[in-house]
Amino acid sequence: MKQYLRQLPPVHELQKDRRFKEFLESYDLTAERGTKFIQQELNALREKLLKDESPVEPSESNFAELIFSNAEHSANEWNEDRLMRVINGTGTVLHTNLGRARLSSRAVEHVMRAARDYSNLEYRVAEGKRGSRHDILEDLIQQTTGAEAAMVVNNNAAAVFLILSALAKGKEVIVSRGQLVEIGGSFRVSSIMEESGAHLREVGTTNKTHLFDYENAIKEETAMVMKVHTSNFVMSGFTATVETEALAELKARHEGLIFYEDLGSGALYDFKKHGIGNEPHVRDVIAAGVDIVSFSGDKLLGGPQAGIIAGNKDLIDKLKKHQLARALRVDKMTFAALEETLKVYVAGGDAVLEIPTVRDIMRSSEEIKTQAENFVSALASSTGSYRIQLLDGTSQVGGGTMPEVEIPTFLAAIRHESLPPQELAARLRENRPPVIGRIQDDQVCIDFRTVREDEMDEVVESFVRIAETT
Repeated sequence: MKQYLRQLPPVHELQKDRRFKEFLESYDLTAERGTKFIQQELNALREKLLKDESPVEPSESNFAELIFSNAEHSANEWNEDRLMRVINGTGTVLHTNLGRARLSSRAVEHVMRAARDYSNLEYRVAEGKRGSRHDILEDLIQQTTGAEAAMVVNNNAAAVFLILSALAKGKEVIVSRGQLVEIGGSFRVSSIMEESGAHLREVGTTNKTHLFDYENAIKEETAMVMKVHTSNFVMSGFTATVETEALAELKARHEGLIFYEDLGSGALYDFKKHGIGNEPHVRDVIAAGVDIVSFSGDKLLGGPQAGIIAGNKDLIDKLKKHQLARALRVDKMTFAALEETLKVYVAGGDAVLEIPTVRDIMRSSEEIKTQAENFVSALASSTGSYRIQLLDGTSQVGGGTMPEVEIPTFLAAIRHESLPPQELAARLRENRPPVIGRIQDDQVCIDFRTVREDEMDEVVESFVRIAETT
């Protein structure tokens, strides 16, 4: 194929082609940007010819046609949002790969206002002088957690890092071996502690840690006892851990010792009273005598990505003044989303169901069954290319939260008359917006726990479109 390299049209000839002008107009491109797309496809075609490959019958006109066609495809891909909306049909409420918690409508509207307009992010309007962003949400966090003081950083790992760096650098922190967890992306508590400058003092064994293990480990150089909530795994069988209340009593007997609990998921709603999981309530943990806690904003709280720190005022004040506080701070849009989310918790009652995470976890299987039946009816009336059945199933909370909890649900299990399930799932992902399901028992399954009513037509249309093009 190398002999056909001379038939490749030069860039300046392609620029004179009427199709180049049409290409620029269709995709609203400058001549410079359009030329880059053309050059990219020309280079790709040259590489294929050098490898003795040709995707078309070699000729100058065929090559030009292919270059323009591929350039249009590349321009389409370039114009697509990199961060795009997807429809979550997996039933996993806090799907880490799909962005975890969805925000409430009120939170989204407040984010838009914060993004569009100037704000009092660091300005005291009444006094007409500079303020602190730490003040914006502190009272809301105090009301929802019962803490004396609070602050917000960009995620819970950052919260852990700041707390250890500011309060225990160069000193020992006692942690049970059974709580030296690894969170997503291979980030480990032990590694974060090492980076913070605090010295890890492991106590107990992997499966059992007793109060005397902590008591015997406390020395003059001990700054902190740290309890890590193992929210992303469950250990059962011959196990023992020390409850928060007991560690709080131990701390009280040792002047200057700090008791810090990393709660991870951070529940401000008591799911336990509905028989869902055993996640500790933040207010209860602080009331038990913990000095300082930290937890995520985009997990069970149902807000934006953030690390929320709450507890003793003297300790929080030290954190606010630490140099890392500026490096780990959050922006105005995060504050806006978190503000509206926290206000719902302060309001209490049924208002909490405005938060999609809480609402989706609390949805009944019968409600989901009705939604699944409506989908089956709509799809069956639109095309006969699928075999569909309703199945009993379970949903997961996800996001490294409540790993043992399986919530009853109903699944729409779909088989195409000719496409294997892996191919059908791939075609659904090619839809815009992509529809993400799960494959179970050689079928594509959609769990409508995480599909909004206003997304139903799009899900049906995605299946219909596949049937029409197969």
